[in-house]
Amino acid sequence: MEYVDPIKDVEQIHAIKLILQKQSYRDLLLFSLGINTGISLNQLLFLKVENVWTGEEMKEFLVLTKDKNGDNQEFYLNRQVEKVLKSYLAFSELGHSDYLFKSKKNNHPITRQQAYRIINQAAKLAGITGKIGTHTLRKTFGYHAYRKGIAISIIMDILHHQSPAETLRYIGIDKNEQHLIRVDVNL
Repeated sequence: MEYVDPIKDVEQIHAIKLILQKQSYRDLLLFSLGINTGISLNQLLFLKVENVWTGEEMKEFLVLTKDKNGDNQEFYLNRQVEKVLKSYLAFSELGHSDYLFKSKKNNHPITRQQAYRIINQAAKLAGITGKIGTHTLRKTFGYHAYRKGIAISIIMDILHHQSPAETLRYIGIDKNEQHLIRVDVNL
């Protein structure tokens, strides 16, 4: 597997979103859900509408089986995801039990290769020169969560890593890099 980078520049993230919005709400949702939750691509591709939608509104948390023991992991679905999901579902003809990222050719989810092409092509159109791939979504989530002050232990758990060093390396944080974190209780 080739090493890929997170997208660290928020302006580049917005540029990709604009490109994907013009292309397909399905593709925009794939990108938005990935960078806002840190869910692995395998889990993303096999999501069904019923995993994220009650029939009337978006669920607040996406609950997925975490491991072989049947333990669950919850992922918060934020307003950015909700906005894209509502637009996508309003224009799609998906049923409650359909795959969320259904292929246009059949009733199966899009492939890993198709997801890679979607993400990579949008990144190139946005002028991103770094190495971009499907892990870019998770890495981007982790990078920005860390920069916003989320504890590395929480990010580690979401990404299923064993150590803080592994997670920091994965999300592209240089230990020599200085970064001030705002602890803004703002009572």
